[in-house]
Amino acid sequence: MIVSIALLIAMVVMYAIGFALMLDRGLTRILLGFLLVGNATNLLLFLVSGSFGAAPLAGNDVAPEEMSDPLPQAFILTAIVITFAVSAFMLALIYRSFRHTDAQDDNVSDDAEDILLAQAEGLTATQEEVTDADFYAEVSDFDSDGDGVDDRVAARRAAQAEQGGQY
Repeated sequence: MIVSIALLIAMVVMYAIGFALMLDRGLTRILLGFLLVGNATNLLLFLVSGSFGAAPLAGNDVAPEEMSDPLPQAFILTAIVITFAVSAFMLALIYRSFRHTDAQDDNVSDDAEDILLAQAEGLTATQEEVTDADFYAEVSDFDSDGDGVDDRVAARRAAQAEQGGQY
C-alpha cells in the first residue's frame, strides 16, 4: 500500500508540474509539460490496473483469479508510443519555428491583431450597454408606411427590373 500511495503522489505531482509547464509561453516548456503529463498518464494506467498477480501466460497450473490482466500493460505501451510520436512532432515544430524566426527565444509572441483587439476602445468595460430598444430604433425590419415592403427594398427591386434582371 505504501508503494501505491507513493506512486499516486508522484502521479499527482507530475500532472501538476506538467500542466503548469504547458500553460507557459515557452515552446520547450510546453514540450516538457507534455512529456510529464504523458508519463503521469502512464502511472495512472499502471495504478488503476489492479493488484499484481502471476504472469498472464503462466500455464495451466495457475488459477485465472491469480493472473494479472495484460490489457493495462498494452494500454501503457500504446500510450508510450503515442507520447513519443507526438513529442517528436512537437520537437520538430519547435525546431522549425526556431530556425525560421529571428528571435533567440522560443516564447510564443502575441499577434499584432491580438494586441489591437486588446487595446480597442469598443472592448473596454466602460462601453455603454446597447439595449433592444436602441437596436430596433436603428434597424427596422418593417417599412414606415405599413404596406409590408421597405422603401429601400422596393427601390432596389425597381432598379433591377429596369435593367432586365430579376429581384
